[in-house]
Amino acid sequence: MKMVLLTALGVGGATIFGSVIGFLFKKISHKFSDIVLSFAAGVMLAAAVLGLILPSLDYGGKYGLIVTVAGVFAGALCLNLIDKLVPHLHRLVGPDTEQHSNANLSKVLLFVAAIAIHNLPEGIAAGVGFGSGDTSQALIIAGGIALQNIPEGMVIIGPMLAAGVSPKKTFLCAMATGVVEVIGTLIGYFAVSIASVILPFALAFAGGTMLYVISDEMIPETHAHGHQRGATYSLLVGFCVMLITDTLLG
Repeated sequence: MKMVLLTALGVGGATIFGSVIGFLFKKISHKFSDIVLSFAAGVMLAAAVLGLILPSLDYGGKYGLIVTVAGVFAGALCLNLIDKLVPHLHRLVGPDTEQHSNANLSKVLLFVAAIAIHNLPEGIAAGVGFGSGDTSQALIIAGGIALQNIPEGMVIIGPMLAAGVSPKKTFLCAMATGVVEVIGTLIGYFAVSIASVILPFALAFAGGTMLYVISDEMIPETHAHGHQRGATYSLLVGFCVMLITDTLLG
């Protein structure tokens, strides 16, 4: 339990760490952001497949394939529904969006709410990983999600400050989005601990949410600013780093 709690704090803290970087470097280049985010996408892709989807097949038994496929699509559809209700970061306020001091505060609140809502299933994915009992795999999954949270925390600072939100409130909002991820991690862990029968589906569901985030948000974002070649190789590096790590720890 101690390891789960520390991991939850680490996953949520990654967003806060990213926001601190965002304060220090308010003008982060697209190239740097795309490379870092692509690396995180590669890590998350490997973590989703190796740490969640393949174990789901193993734990599913006779109906493992059906349960896993159903879980993957259920996870993707869940985030798809969330996207329809509350658009995510790049659909609300992109780094090139012109902001004014009298910007509508409700839009800023929607901006923060969108990040927080999307962080919840990511946190759940990190917590579900511990349900399999494979701590090394769970840490790999959580590490991938934490890496993704750092650049996200970086890019939310500028638009909020430009919208007229004070630095103190901006930091508190960024911290709140990280706390949501901590809560999600604990929810995922306790859910599969209490009802281990749902573990195969929960693993696949978490994998589906990660695949959705990678395909729908991370890759399009990193290929939108003319740095797609570097972003592609950065994704491959991230994937291979996690592949090597998984093999050495396995």
